[in-house]
Amino acid sequence: MMKSSSKIWLAISGILLVALGVMCICKPAATLFATAWMIGVFTLISGFSKLIFTFRTQAFLPNSGSRMLSALLQIIVGCIFLANNLFLAVSLPVIFVLWVLVESVVITIESFDYKKVGFSGWWCILLLGIAGIVLGIYGLRNPDVSAVTLSTFIGIAICLIGLGYLVALSGVNRFEKQVKQVLNL
Repeated sequence: MMKSSSKIWLAISGILLVALGVMCICKPAATLFATAWMIGVFTLISGFSKLIFTFRTQAFLPNSGSRMLSALLQIIVGCIFLANNLFLAVSLPVIFVLWVLVESVVITIESFDYKKVGFSGWWCILLLGIAGIVLGIYGLRNPDVSAVTLSTFIGIAICLIGLGYLVALSGVNRFEKQVKQVLNL
């Protein structure tokens, strides 16, 4: 069974990503330097949350390597954001699009793990991952899109990733409930 603290870390990660996405949508014209710092902090915390979740669940969730890679990439991106505000202000849209694309691919792959353990909502995680991939590809193919439009698309994609984490948490809870029922029989 997953420790409740692991579930809390996954929930924190999902909530922070949704908050980050909403911030990108609501404040696209905000000062990029202030936004870069906040995004760096959120990304760093989300990466550490996901890393802790990965360590605590690797025994019963397959493909922990992809989750660990994703967590490490989030931590690295968070550190880059915090250390290089000027660099980030110039390259923020491209960096985010690449991160959204990688994270969405990971979520899409992980959806099949949830299907294997019998989570009926696995298809929701799959669709959220695919939607993030589509938005990521759109962002890469259209670098001339204004920062406001790209920020909105990126914000939506980040919200989708965060919602994917929260749906995955629901899957873990349902899986544990099924295991408890089997063990009590």
